[in-house]
Amino acid sequence: MKEKLEDIKIKGLKKIENIKNISELEDVRKELTGKKSELSQVLKSMSSLSNEDKKSIGMFTTEIKNLFIDKLHGKEEEIISSMSVLDGPIDLTLPGHKVNEGALHPITQMKYDLNDAFLSLGFDLYSEDDISSEKYAFDNLNFAKDHPARESMDTYWIEGTEAKSGAERLCLRPHLTGGSVRYLMRHGAPARFVYPGGAYRNETTDARHERAFVQYEALIVDKDISFSSGMVMIQTILEKVFGRKINTRMREGFFPFTEPGYEIDMECLVCGGKGCKVCNHNGWIEVMPGGVIHPNVLKSAGLNPEEWTGFYINIGLDRLVMMRYGVDDVRLFHSADLRFLKQFK
Repeated sequence: MKEKLEDIKIKGLKKIENIKNISELEDVRKELTGKKSELSQVLKSMSSLSNEDKKSIGMFTTEIKNLFIDKLHGKEEEIISSMSVLDGPIDLTLPGHKVNEGALHPITQMKYDLNDAFLSLGFDLYSEDDISSEKYAFDNLNFAKDHPARESMDTYWIEGTEAKSGAERLCLRPHLTGGSVRYLMRHGAPARFVYPGGAYRNETTDARHERAFVQYEALIVDKDISFSSGMVMIQTILEKVFGRKINTRMREGFFPFTEPGYEIDMECLVCGGKGCKVCNHNGWIEVMPGGVIHPNVLKSAGLNPEEWTGFYINIGLDRLVMMRYGVDDVRLFHSADLRFLKQFK
């Protein structure tokens, strides 16, 4: 019986060595280790052997089967490693297929450009969740209790929290400014940081307005921040984004979290200041509110307004992108229309 097993072993190893492809390997695997293999037949015929022979023959048969399994596995790895990923020969004269490459959304690219600009000026980069609360979106920012921005006509309140107040009344973030108080409470002053993120307001959409849009806020808090420091920051950022000096103007504007507050406009780059539907035909477009941080906001952050002061700007990132590329409708950027977005690769 052992001579027969030796013969099976020698022939089996030779068959494994001569295998050329995966199909042959599977055939040989069944032939050598399957239920109808010669090794299986040997095990079935052991009933006539003595107990001592059964033990030795059984061990030798198992040893040969394990050897076949190891050799077949090694042969499989060898065949796979040498296989081509192509089924047939390659014609190197045929033209290749163009790979479709993705690209950053133009608003995302603008955000990264601003990040680089502010980081080079020594600012920190800050972010938080899109869910805010009445406390951080309004109370800490000096909004009056009856301010219309608190109403559902302007703010998206989270269902189930409408009857609550303060930190328990939740909403989609209507602006980024609430994050400034959270940052100052956590890090203290002096501070200089930027805060990009999405904002959400229940308003009618048009060429300049969207319900969901992107803002980019910057805040400096120190013991001696002048108005001219804020103006220099604004000019520096716009020149960084557009690569040239941009004409700007400031108009008095009311914001509960600033005193004084300003509307900061830039010359419309879509029409070159001549007037178009983007700028309401007056040659200027509002790109950011700004101003000196209100003393009550500093108090909300645990800072003494007699010791600290600061300067806000809140950039409408969507509008800035419109100016960069001369696009006359902000809704195009949020349309997910690849025909439009592919132009900015």
